[in-house]
Amino acid sequence: MSGLFIDGKLIHYETFGKGDPIVFLHGWMGSWRYWFPVMEDLALEHRSYGLDLWGFGDSDKGCERYDVETYVEMLMAFMDELGIWQAPVVGHTLGGAIATELAVRHPDRISKVMAVSLPLTADAINRKLLSAGSNDLLARLFWRRQRPYPEVEMSVQKTARNAIALTIQSVARLDLRATCEQLQVPLLGVYGEKDSIVDARQADELEGNHSAARAIVLPDAYHFPMLDQQGAFARLLRDFMDVERTDELWDLAIKHEWRRRTH
Repeated sequence: MSGLFIDGKLIHYETFGKGDPIVFLHGWMGSWRYWFPVMEDLALEHRSYGLDLWGFGDSDKGCERYDVETYVEMLMAFMDELGIWQAPVVGHTLGGAIATELAVRHPDRISKVMAVSLPLTADAINRKLLSAGSNDLLARLFWRRQRPYPEVEMSVQKTARNAIALTIQSVARLDLRATCEQLQVPLLGVYGEKDSIVDARQADELEGNHSAARAIVLPDAYHFPMLDQQGAFARLLRDFMDVERTDELWDLAIKHEWRRRTH
């Protein structure tokens, strides 16, 4: 277990592997733990960092603001503290919004973004999640039509009161279409075909309007495609790590078996 303090508040994180750094950000529910299988898969090629955002997992619960703006500053400070000058970021919902916002503000620090289940506007989010509710109540909505995963469920009891509702509302207030229009680095949006939390039709809008972005929908995946389709997700992420320019995003495809793309 590793940790560091930013503004007197603990950030818990775990790190695996060796090589070029890559940062993983969890979403509205859970913690770094559900990224573990992917982080482990990349361990021979990348130094992976999975952190708990304030209010989640084993990080500080005393933060008065659980919003995207606060977390953008947190991520920048985290990277500064660990000496990570530039890295790709993989983020899920809330984490994807944080990574996208930071990539626009500091394209020299974020080399590329994989945004998983990224809602571009509030209309893409299941309406039932937009009403304030307890962590337990909202967690039950996340599992509707989706089998629960222990990696996610075990973290709900550690989540700060109202943190899930407040972070959902924070993302809902954003218009990430406008943010994506300013992107200078490659962004790959990944959606689960059967996601009942974030509408997978966001993929069409993301891909149609933003030249720096590409979207891929994973068949038979729900809200946690990194767990629903672990193999396909890991292969796609490995290919994405080879992408250096936005035009190379269009070479990406879902692969049933790992086959490294040749240049």
